[in-house]
Amino acid sequence: MGQTMNGFHLPPYARTMGMEVDHVEDGGVPVIAMDFAGRVQGRPGFLHGGAIGGLLEMAAHAALRAELDRQGSAFRIKPINISIEYLRGGVEERTFARGEVIRAGRRVANVRVEAWQGDRTRLVASSWMNFLLAPPKEN
Repeated sequence: MGQTMNGFHLPPYARTMGMEVDHVEDGGVPVIAMDFAGRVQGRPGFLHGGAIGGLLEMAAHAALRAELDRQGSAFRIKPINISIEYLRGGVEERTFARGEVIRAGRRVANVRVEAWQGDRTRLVASSWMNFLLAPPKEN
């Protein structure tokens, strides 16, 4: 299992990229953070777009899992697609991302995610991510 805070587990990929649950907001929604390091650098002094995309995806998963847990649902989460808008270059500082579940139906969920550094009103990137909600595996 990945790092945990208040019961939220991040996968090994997140740990490899230096991501962690920074804190939990608004009824249990985790905010995921990633420090700047060589492993997430693209061009000199800036975050790699793939690292930003990975952070957005982890925040979407965490927000949806928190919502499903709140509902008492054991659905498995399967990504369908992600659409990312890169709004400005991420620089050499801690980056945060938080997802908001827009809809969690019986088969599909839609999550909006925003990433920022320092000033939450100046976004680095945003995304929409859609998930298939599958019944839990039976052993």
